[in-house]
Order: sequence, then C-alpha cells, then structure tokens
Amino acid sequence: MSAGTVDLPHDASDEHTRRSRRVAIIGAGPGGICTGVRLLERGHDDFVILEKAPGIGGTWFHNRYPGAECDIKSHLYSFSFAPNPAWSRRYARQPEIKAYLEDVVDRFGLRSHIRLGTPVRTMRWDDAAAVWHITVGDGEVVDADIVVSAIGMFGEPVTPDVPGLERFQGTLFHSAEWADDHDVTGERVAVIGSAASAVQLIPEIAPLVGSLTVYQRTANWVSPKDDDPYTEEELATFAEQPHTLQASRDEIFTSIDPNLTFADAERRALYESYGRRNIEAVEDDELRARLTPFGPYGSKRPLASNAYYPTFNLPHVELVTDAITEITEHGIVTADGTSREVDTIILATGFTTTKFLAALDVAGRNGVDIDDAWSDGPEAYLGITTSGFPNLFMLYGPNTNNGSIIYMIECQVHYVMQMLDAMDDHDLAWVDVKRDVMDEYNEAIQRALDEVEVWHAEVNGYYRVGDRIVTQWPGSMSSYRDRTLHVDLDAYESAPLPRRSLPA
Repeated sequence: MSAGTVDLPHDASDEHTRRSRRVAIIGAGPGGICTGVRLLERGHDDFVILEKAPGIGGTWFHNRYPGAECDIKSHLYSFSFAPNPAWSRRYARQPEIKAYLEDVVDRFGLRSHIRLGTPVRTMRWDDAAAVWHITVGDGEVVDADIVVSAIGMFGEPVTPDVPGLERFQGTLFHSAEWADDHDVTGERVAVIGSAASAVQLIPEIAPLVGSLTVYQRTANWVSPKDDDPYTEEELATFAEQPHTLQASRDEIFTSIDPNLTFADAERRALYESYGRRNIEAVEDDELRARLTPFGPYGSKRPLASNAYYPTFNLPHVELVTDAITEITEHGIVTADGTSREVDTIILATGFTTTKFLAALDVAGRNGVDIDDAWSDGPEAYLGITTSGFPNLFMLYGPNTNNGSIIYMIECQVHYVMQMLDAMDDHDLAWVDVKRDVMDEYNEAIQRALDEVEVWHAEVNGYYRVGDRIVTQWPGSMSSYRDRTLHVDLDAYESAPLPRRSLPA
C-alpha cells in the first residue's frame, strides 16, 4: 500500500454473507459520493443519497465565490480509487473540483441513487424495529437500517451578530451563498472577514469594484502558494504513465503528513518566515503591521495566496481593523465612530463548524436527542459513531479535521464498510459504541490535543466548544488510517437479527 492510498477495494465475493440492509446516506458531497461508490463496490445496491441542494458536490456546490479553491494539492484532494490526471493546476479551483465530483458520480453509476432537493427534517431511531425513520422535506418518511451522515463540518454559514444587519438596504450575501446574478463592477463593496474565503475572493473582485473595504478582526498567516498550472507535457505524462500520478500523490502525502500537528518548532518557524516574507509585498509599513498575525503559525487554519497581500497596495482598497459596532441602511460604522457607505456587503464569516450531526434533528435510543447527548460538545468514537445512536455513522465527524479531508473520509468509509461486513458475519441487527469506550477514546484525544501547543494560543478560531477542541484530529493522516483499518466489535453493544421461523 503506497503512502497516499487508504486501502484496497472491498471484496464483493461470497466471503461475506450479504444481508439486505437499506442504507440512507445524507449528503451528496465527497463523503456521500465515496460511501456510494464503496457500497456498489461491495455489491450493495440498496441505498439512497439524500441531498438538500439542487446539485451534487456539497461544499463545492455551495461555495462558488470567485477564486474558491482547495488548500490541499489536487492530486491528494482526489479519491484514491478515482485519480485525476487532468487537474489543470496544483491547487484545483471550485469549478474543476465540482466537475470532478460530477464525473465520479457518473463514472461509478451513482446518479440513480441520488435524490436532490430532499432535505432531512428529522431522524428517529425505532428501538423495537431497529430502524431509522427519516422524515424528508415534503413529509415523506424514508426507513433505513443504516444511516451514514455525510453532512460534514462546513454546512451552515455564520451570520455575524452585528446590530442593524437586517436594516441594510443595499445588497448583502454570504460568500457561501454567492449572488450569481449580482455584478459588483464599479460598486463600493465591503468584505467582512479575512480568513480562507476572504483571502481567495478579495484578489478576484478587487480589480472590478469601485472601492473595496476589508473588515479584519484578527490577521491570519498567509503563505506563498506553489500553484503554477501543469504544463501540457506534465499532463500528458500523468495521463500516459499512471505511476507518475501516484508518485505525485505520494509525494504530497509524505510532505504534509508528519507536520499536521505543528510539533516541529523549526518547521513552524520556517513557515512563519515564509508568511512574513509574503507580507513584505505590502508597501505601507503601518498597513503591513496590521496584516501581521500576533499568534504563532498553525494556531489558526494556515492559508496560502500569492495575490492577497498585493491587493492592499491598490489605491481603492482599504483595511479596517476597528470593530464593527453597527450596520446602517447604507453602510458600516466602526468603534472609532467612522461610517463608510457601501453598496454591497459580502459576509466572508465562515461556518458553524462544531455542530456536526447536531445540525439535524436526531433522536436515538430511548428517544435521546443529539443536542442533549452532546450538551458538553460533540464527541464520537473515531469521529465516526456516538453512543446512544445505533447504526449511525458520521463522515468528517468530531475530531477528524486535518490534512486532506478526502483522504480522511476514505478512512472513515473504509471503517463503515468493515462494520457492515462484521454485522453481516455475526448476524447483527444493530451496533452501538459503548459509552465507556467512547469516553476513554475522547479523553485520550483531548490529552493528545493538549500536546498541540499552537492550538491553545489565545487567538480566535473555529476549533472549540468551551474548553474542548472538537474539530481537530491530533495526529497524522496515516495514524488515523491505522486506527480505522479494522473494526473491534468488543467496543460495541449489539443485538442479533431476529431468527426467521422455518415453514411448517
């Protein structure tokens, strides 16, 4: 198994006794697509993918703002079972990623399993029948023996709590809900936020607008980006010699995998020096100082762009670091009393990242609500399954965010397939991770997270609920792969399938 590969395909032979289990997958983004492919691969055709949006792609369907792109190099931000030799550049942009996901859906025959425009309203576990009752948008109830939640982490955009936001009479939208029919050319535009989406969209719209005001709460490290387009010769080599594509994927994997917890102080200092060198593109000393982060590199999500800092040299671009106190009918007021009139406000304020499964209305065993079960914050065993919610598996769940999420999702889907095989082999109706097993696992995770020094710096971030980091995986991708390669049924409560009565 090469460095960048998760595992071999699942065996669809008679080695396992296949049970007829109806599987419902929630979400047609990368997680839902990967699950569907792996189910078909193991000979399981009885599943449905429920997607609330009118199109597939998940975050890559919704996030279509100008400049939207991945921050993991393209060859690793691809499924191991569907390498793509045609990525045009080292970091793919949204249209290309969405097209890739569409191609995977069609290439592996998933289209007929996907129900678009079908939001999940409620999910209720039926203890007696050992089945999930899923109510979708129009009131229809879909029953499923197994549920895979592939809603991910970045599903719900954050609207900032700013007085007067609803009073604004100009155009206002979130970067994740881009107004395709609105032209910002020549307008006075304000962007609230300075993290990932802002860093990508600001250089794209700056040449078009009449004026651009960027409202920054805290500065982020923005490193230079090695993002040259692939040459025709390179693309031809990837297409004609698949081993070169795998070698590229492996090289990307091995370069980032050991450094995901920022434990190497010398390497952190090196990347911080890259960031400082990048900021030197800003010509004004005072402006450069305000764009320089005060937290250590890695304390917040690392960003990369070659175009972000030069944008602030443009005469019609202004950086505002005073807090916003009010939004009026025609503009934005900051703590220093300055009021700036604008035509359009773009909220680049990120997502509610700590809800996971709790973004849905879910009740498990004995009617326990997921919000009550997670009253102290989301937690799960391996980030995949949470106690009290049988036969329910999460992708991109609590404490699984690090490295290439495509790779991490493949690890999680592999685990789910292993669990389905184990349930078939042992004639089990349901499995539910034991509470003490989940607690012990999460205590160990939090101890490991305590060792990641930079994640405890006093800077704003999306990682936490209270004192607990609930989003991040505290190790490498390969260590997560090792933890999810095999299922231990001793970690689970379970019940056998009912015996079928023989005919007289």
